[in-house]
Parts: sequence; structure tokens; C-alpha cells
Amino acid sequence: MSDLSVFLKPFVEPWYRSISNPKQAQESLLPRLVQGYAKTEYGQKHHAGDITSIQDFQASFQITSYRDLVPYLDEVRNSRYLALLPEPVACWVMTRGTTGAPKFIPTTETHLSQIRSIGARAIVNFALKTGNFEALQSAVLNLNFPSQVGTMQTGEGEATYGYSSGTYARLNPGLGSARLVPQQEEIDALGGGVTKKDWENRFELVYQQAKDADIKSVMGVAPVITSFARYVKRRHHQLPKDLWRLQSFFCTSVAKIQTDYAPRLRYLYGEAPMVEMYTATEGVFAQQLDDKPYVCPNYDAYLFEVKTRSGIKMLHEMKSGEWGRIVISSVLFPRYDIGDLVESMGKGYFRIFGRAKRLVILEHVLFNIAAGRWSR
Repeated sequence: MSDLSVFLKPFVEPWYRSISNPKQAQESLLPRLVQGYAKTEYGQKHHAGDITSIQDFQASFQITSYRDLVPYLDEVRNSRYLALLPEPVACWVMTRGTTGAPKFIPTTETHLSQIRSIGARAIVNFALKTGNFEALQSAVLNLNFPSQVGTMQTGEGEATYGYSSGTYARLNPGLGSARLVPQQEEIDALGGGVTKKDWENRFELVYQQAKDADIKSVMGVAPVITSFARYVKRRHHQLPKDLWRLQSFFCTSVAKIQTDYAPRLRYLYGEAPMVEMYTATEGVFAQQLDDKPYVCPNYDAYLFEVKTRSGIKMLHEMKSGEWGRIVISSVLFPRYDIGDLVESMGKGYFRIFGRAKRLVILEHVLFNIAAGRWSR
């Protein structure tokens, strides 16, 4: 196991260094991001080549949203990738559309390389912290969305697109000797529909492929993991915990994983550690470091700001209890308002507590007042 530890540490050491000194990590990251932005028409419009500090960066680029970027994305789709991206499009992915119509995001090879390396951090960190390496050497239950849903017309002809979770799973099918069950290509073969019948067909494939496999972990979107367990109970009169002895959950893409989903998933799948990951179509932004039910950001890969009631702050500058709307700069987009709300839990820990909607904010405020944490 010592040899395996030596092999695995490079996956997480940049993250460990960045969370030990986030200010330095963010300042070191900025020139790399700006160098990419300066190659694009969007970046040149905002004088990216003249930026030498985070203050310059904030003064040059306004905070933007997907809607703001649509005209530039249309240019990318028409084969003019330099309108917004510093390198050609590798593939198109789509969001689940939980807050409206799905968004279509162009990815680059640099972005996909980050997904592969940074996406491994949660499972590698878990193995190193616990000494449990079985998740790296056994079957992983694959409950991802399909990676092939439809085609779009681009300047270079038809391009296939699919959900980001399935696309990233297909491009990065395993780590070490771990393998996805079923393989993403088998899920894709059933088609890209998301009706109840489509999901039942998908779940039945997963059940038949995995029921006799040595499944040690499950990774995916928490609501889908929950729905699969309910399907197995309804259709096959079993619970996942009757089939497998899970040793870990790696849950992504929704808020309240630790409070709302963890109890239900442990009832359905059995007692196992819950590892939360803050991921989206646009990147893998943070993951759980230890047994505290919060996440720590990937400061070495993404620049994090927060729109708070008192103005814009760097994420690492927030004090315990402060919260706001997170803004992320990546190799794809500068100062991108992704639509999520983040709260500092102190000592470098954070939680994503929901989408930036009035009802979520009201619930958050009332909860903290009732808990005696705030007087306002």
C-alpha cells in the first residue's frame, strides 16, 4: 500500500498546498488564467493582456452569466472558438436544466484534462486519509446521465452533445483498476431520453449488470442514486444494501447532500462514509477533505469570488457565517456567476447550500436566525 500511496499523492498534493495558503494559490493561478483569456476576443475586449493583479482582473472583467455569454457561444458554435475560448472545442456538454432550459457548454482539452485530474481528488483523498484503497480497485456503480443525447449544427458540421456527467464518465472511465458498472457506452446505447420509462430502462441495465458485481462505491448525482435504490426496491423487492457492501459514497451536483441525502442513502445502501463533491458542468470546484461535512475548494485550478451583502470578496477572505453568490473563473470563462450560494463554515471549510433563488435565501436566513446564529 505504501507504493500505491506514493503513486496517488501527486493527485492531491497541489490541492493540499492550495488550501494551506489559498491567497498565494489564487495569486499564482491568475496569470495562467489571464494568459488564456488574452488569446480570446472576449479577453482582448477586456484588456486581459494588461492584468497583473486580482484587483486589475476585477476592474477589467465584469461578472457575467451564461445568458451574457450566449452571443460569444454562438460564435464558438460557428467555428470561431477564439471569440471566447483560447483553444478549439473538444466536445459540447449540457446541463441537467434543474433551474430552466439546459445550458450548452463547449469544453476544451485543457478543461477535460482538469476534470480527469481534479475529479480524482475526492476518491484519492478518501483512500489516503482512511487507508481504504478498495474504491480504487473494485467496481463503481455507474448511475450517470447519458453522454449522447442529440446533435447540433456547428460551423464544422454536426456535433454530438450529451450530459456532462455521462460525458466525463465516458472520457475518464476509471482510476487505477477501478471500473464503472455498467460502462458508459452501454448506458448511451439505450438512448438519451430522460422520461420515466427511459430511466427505468437505464436502471434495469444497471441492476442486471451490477447485481452480482463486487460494488464497493457509488459515484454520481445524489437524486439519481436515490431514485435507483427506489426502483430496485419497487421492481426487484430488494434494497442496494441487500446486494452490496458499500464502503463509500461520492455524491455530487446538489445542495444539502450531508443533511438531506446522506440519511436516506445510508438507509437504502447501508452505512458508509459520505464524500461530498461540488461539481457542475463547468468544472470540479471543491470536495470534502475529511470527516467534516463541508468542502474545500480547488484553489489551484479555479479563482473564487463571492458576491456578498457587503460587496465582492475573495472566497478565502470570508469569515465564518458569511455567505453569498459564488463567482468562478476557470479555463473556460472569466468571472462566471454559476448561480450557487456558498457559506463559509470557518477554518477554510465551505458549504454550497442551494441555488441563488429568493426562497433558498429566505430559508437560509430564517434557519440561521432560528438557530441563534444571526440577530439580523
